[in-house]
Amino acid sequence: MVDITVTTLFVANFLYVVLLPKIFFRQDGKLNLMWWVTGAPYGLAPFVVILFYLGYLPTDLIFSSGLVQNAIAVVISTLSISLISYTLGTHRIPLALWHQKNDAPQQIVTWGAYKYIRHPFYTSFLLALFAVIVAIPSIPTILIGLYGAVILTLTASREEKKLSESQFGADYVKYKKSTGRFLPRLSKES
Repeated sequence: MVDITVTTLFVANFLYVVLLPKIFFRQDGKLNLMWWVTGAPYGLAPFVVILFYLGYLPTDLIFSSGLVQNAIAVVISTLSISLISYTLGTHRIPLALWHQKNDAPQQIVTWGAYKYIRHPFYTSFLLALFAVIVAIPSIPTILIGLYGAVILTLTASREEKKLSESQFGADYVKYKKSTGRFLPRLSKES
């Protein structure tokens, strides 16, 4: 089971994710229904982690979790926090919130974390969810993780379609061939 230190790290990781709209994104965005649907797992996950820690959720884990799993989860969560920070440092122009009508691309960022992956914020969010699944491999955490993966994949697909059809379309299609969506591409396509 996770201890207070690991629980605190997970909660801090999800708070970082949840606070990103206030920290970085353009302030003219609205937290519309699709934004809430996309962001739901990152707001729900810390409560689930705390409920597990306090013993309010059943601890019938899919497989037993111990020191090794917690250590791996800490590394993954730390990678998530680091990737968020690195990605924030990459940008100089705040992004639009998800699912905004006026979020037409202003540029294509291909440096920093974006040199390797097209959606580093989403990757960091998925890493946060995966860390919890590694430490607390239960039905609730796996369901939250699957939901997060599906909704971010759909969101990324929608954004990539919009970018491919924008004034930057040709450049974006070329960029897509050299980077992975959520993980670095091992071999570059020409």
